[in-house]
Parts: sequence; C-alpha cells; structure tokens
Amino acid sequence: MSTAVEQSGDTAPTEAEQAPASPPAPPPAKPLWLAAIYVASGLLMFITQGLGMNIVNANLYQLQGQFSATAAEAAWLSAAYVAPYATLSLALFKVRAQYGLRPFAEWSILIFVLASLLNLFVSDLHSALVVRFISGCAGAPISSLGFLYVLEAFPAHRKLSQGLNAALMGTLLAAPIARMISPGLLEIDGWHALYTLEVGLALVSMAIIFALPVTAPPRAKVIERMDIVSYLLMAVGIGCLAVFLTLGRLYWWFETWWLGVLLICAIGFIAVTALIESRRTNPMLDFRWIFSRDNLHMAAVLLVFRAVSSEQSSTAVSFFQQIGLLNDQQFVLWSLVLLASIGGALFCMALMSSRYVETAHVIALALIAGGAYLDSQATNLTRPEQMYLSQGMIAFGAAMFLPPVMAKGFGSAMQKGLPYVVNFIAIFLFTQITGSMLMTSLLGSFVSIREKFHSNVLVENILLTRPEVAQRVSQLAAAYRKVITDPAILNAEGLTLLSRQVTREAYVLAYTDTFLLISVVTTAALAVLLVHLAWRWLRTSRRAAGELSPQS
Repeated sequence: MSTAVEQSGDTAPTEAEQAPASPPAPPPAKPLWLAAIYVASGLLMFITQGLGMNIVNANLYQLQGQFSATAAEAAWLSAAYVAPYATLSLALFKVRAQYGLRPFAEWSILIFVLASLLNLFVSDLHSALVVRFISGCAGAPISSLGFLYVLEAFPAHRKLSQGLNAALMGTLLAAPIARMISPGLLEIDGWHALYTLEVGLALVSMAIIFALPVTAPPRAKVIERMDIVSYLLMAVGIGCLAVFLTLGRLYWWFETWWLGVLLICAIGFIAVTALIESRRTNPMLDFRWIFSRDNLHMAAVLLVFRAVSSEQSSTAVSFFQQIGLLNDQQFVLWSLVLLASIGGALFCMALMSSRYVETAHVIALALIAGGAYLDSQATNLTRPEQMYLSQGMIAFGAAMFLPPVMAKGFGSAMQKGLPYVVNFIAIFLFTQITGSMLMTSLLGSFVSIREKFHSNVLVENILLTRPEVAQRVSQLAAAYRKVITDPAILNAEGLTLLSRQVTREAYVLAYTDTFLLISVVTTAALAVLLVHLAWRWLRTSRRAAGELSPQS
C-alpha cells in the first residue's frame, strides 16, 4: 500500500480526483430512544440555567429578610445577573466556532458548576451580588448548549421547525418550576437550599455533557482583535442599560442621578460600538443589516411578544404579591401554566409541520388578548383559582408566538452565512432579554402611575363627616379596643388600617388597568396582523389571476 501511495505522486490525477469534492452527507437520523435522551438532556440544561436566573426573581421579597435588604436593594440581585448574561452569548458563539464545540461545552459546564458552588458560600447581600454576576457569566453558555442538545435530536429538515420549537419550549419551563419548588426549599435552608438544588442539577448536566457528545461543526477562524474591543464596548453599554431598566422603576426614573449616568453610558458605549463596526470590513455586528426593513419588522414582532407575555411573567405575579399571596398559595396555578406552555409548544409544532404556520400568531394573540381581558375583571377578592383559565390561555398563546418568528429569522440568517447568524443572535438577545426588562419596567411604572391616580380619587371620598366612613373606621379600630383605651389613639389606628385598605384597592385598580392595557395592545396587534394577512392574500390572488388571464 505504501508503494502505491508513493507512486501516486508521479502519476496524473484520475478523473475521480479531478472532480470537486461533494458536500458531506447529513448525519443519519438518530434512533427514537437516543433522540428522546438528547431532548431530555437539552431541556434539563434549560431548567438548570433557568432556575439559576428565575429562582431569585421568584423569591425576591422572601430574600429581603435573609439579606436584611429593601426591595430596591434586593432588585440588584436580578440586575447583577442580567448585566453580563444579556450579551455574553454573542461572544460565546464566535468562541465556539473558532475553538470547537467539545472544549467549549466541557469548559462551560465546569465553570457553571463552580459558579453554582459559590452560591453556597453567600452570607450577605454584597457577596450575593458578586456571585450573581459570576453566575450570569456562567449561565449564558448553558442555555446555548440546551439549544444544541435539543436540535441534535432532530434531522436537518426538521431542526428549524420541530427542533427549534422544542428548544424554545425549554426556555419557558424554568419560571413556573421555580415558583412551584421555591416554598419547600425556602423552608429547609433559605438561599442555600435553593442553590444546593442548582448545584445538583449542574452536576447532572456535567455528566451528560461528558458522556453524550453533540455533532461539532467545522472550526473556523472567526475572531479578530477588533471583535474583542467591539464586544467589550457593547457589553458595557448593554450592561448599563440592563441595570437602568431593572432598577429605574424602583428608584424612580427622575429621582436618582446615577440612573441618568447609566443611561448616558449605555447610549455612548453602544454608539461607539456602532461607529467602529460600521467602518470595519468584517464587522462583528452589521448594523446596516440589523436595521434593514425585514429585521426591524422582526424586532417589532419580538418586542410585541415581550410586551404581551409580560402580563404573566411580571404583572400577574406582582398582583398576587400585592394582595398578599405567596408562591405556596399559587402551586396549582403555576402547574397549570407549565402544562399550558407545553401544550402550546406541541400545538405550534404541529402547525409548523403544516402549511398553516402563520395561524399560530393569530391564535396566540387571540388567546393572550382574551386572557388579559379576563384578568382585567379582577378584584381584591380574586384568588389564583379565578385566574386558572386566563393564565392558562396566556401561557398557551405565549408558547405559540415565538417559534415561527425564530424559524424564519434564523433560517434567513443561516443562508447568508456565519456572520449574519451572530447578527441575528444580537437581535434576538436585545429584544428578548433587554426587551423583557424594558417592558417589565414600563408596565411597572404604569402600575405606579395608575395607583397614584386611583389613590387620589379614593381619598377624595374618604371623609369622617360621612357616616359610612366613620362606621368603617370604628369597625377597624375595634380590633385594638382591648389594648388601647385612648379614643384618639384608637381612632388613629382605625384610620391607619383604612389607609392601608385604600392603598391596596388603588393597587388592585391599577393592575386591572394594566391587564386591560395589555389586552387592548394585543387586540390591536391582532387586528394589524389580520389586515396584513388579508392584504397579502389579496395581492397573491391578483397576481395569480394576472398570470392566468393571458392564457385564457
């Protein structure tokens, strides 16, 4: 054999050698049992990373006592996590492409395990902030690996339909699970019990990654020196914006000077990044393509999704907290939300396998609009049982909204090449992570403004000269009559209790206004979508009629 090889250097290349190399054949379809293991592994990684992000958000008020912090100080825990997480996936995509998927996966899970272990040594708010920042850095690659493991289970022609749908379903699981399991864990050992679970899940994920490989794409040298400069500038800008949006409504936008500094820094760093990237031959971010008409339309659709899905993720949760309900009283509600999310994703998967893909958006918007309208009828006597139907509708619709947009955008980016995939990831991250914080802060600010309005209206009608008001004050003060004998102090206690009831009622009215606003916005988006679909169908029909008329 060696002689033949040596002689081949002196002979002319054969016809087979002259023919261009054919593209590699796609890998064969995996057996059903192995595909199920890959999907389960990917979903476990989504849950592992998602619990690390959501378990603090789900227990923010409970953790205030453990860290002796105010609500605004505890909110720094969320800001510290999101600030690095919002952009790190962008850099990691290029790192994975240049240095290989296998080393990327192994180092990522090791760093995530170490970051999870650090949570067990948290003793106060300051140490928690540092560890949350590190966890945000470590959590970004795990969500990327979750996508890769889920997509690995599907053949090539189904990755952007069923595969992407299943992966996006994984991103919806952690939030309700965090609220379901938190009460029991908090009773065991507070913060440490919450993150002992994350450490266990991280170790299971590490075993999976080392034992179960995924198909690695070919390596390519894609990182340039200016990519590092551009990314650092953009990361600082988006990080400042994330902190500004997370804390703005708590410290209030115009009352704290450093919020303005954060906003100026965010605008300045992002503008410098855009200026540098616009002058590069091979930019990391092609801002001209990002701001093209199709991408702006896609970004608008994704922002609408974040706005309407915030009804469940932030507004409904805050409503329950305001009327004094904790996570342990909402277990059945979040169980139904989890089941509805899975059902919506499976139904959308069936639609994406047919020619009725755009029907998913119509159904999703109709369900969210209907669910938000039902929630707008809430009162101070509303309990989770009255919201089973509405929250189930919203969860089902939210699970159907994102996959069609992602499949279309990601497919067009892949056709243009690797640099455009990075740009698409930038659009997705900005609209979903930063957009989520933006919509949550805007809705929270709307609640605060409406609460002041309703509070003023209610207080105007509370006069002690009115018999029903005086009677109500007397009834509330009766609870203290055995321990307070001074009539003036007793009357003051009654007025204090009445003031609390008025504030709670004002907040309930403010939240119902917010639910109604979301319903109106969603209905408007549905109307625009229906008009767009009707116009496109009419234009297609006219074009088809014009092509047939010469033949007739």
